[in-house]
Amino acid sequence: MSLTSVVPDRSGGSPGRAGEGGGEGLQHSGGPWTSASGAADTLRTNTALSRNRLGPANEGVTSGGIGLSSLAVLTVVRESWEERLASVRDECQYLEGALSKVAKEMGETDTAVKDSFDTVKTGERR
Repeated sequence: MSLTSVVPDRSGGSPGRAGEGGGEGLQHSGGPWTSASGAADTLRTNTALSRNRLGPANEGVTSGGIGLSSLAVLTVVRESWEERLASVRDECQYLEGALSKVAKEMGETDTAVKDSFDTVKTGERR
């Protein structure tokens, strides 16, 4: 049985990642988790900025639209978007923290597993 992301090392060493020379085995990198966390934080920031711009962008619509029946509908639509953007902002804030936590925990797990193998190699007991 093999993982599709792992190719056997033909030199007699341990398998490596696809596209690598092998010899290092299956490894985890915190990079994707950290990157996803950063993307969630960027999206949270941009969503908050966009939400904050809706109010000022609609200033003058009320006074300029007196007598228009669509004014009430425009207000409902703007409020609906403000609520949606607030929900997206809050979800992105949660995801940023959760993804950062995964990156940290995975890195700590990798270190602990490596240390346990190093202990076996040297014959030490824990």
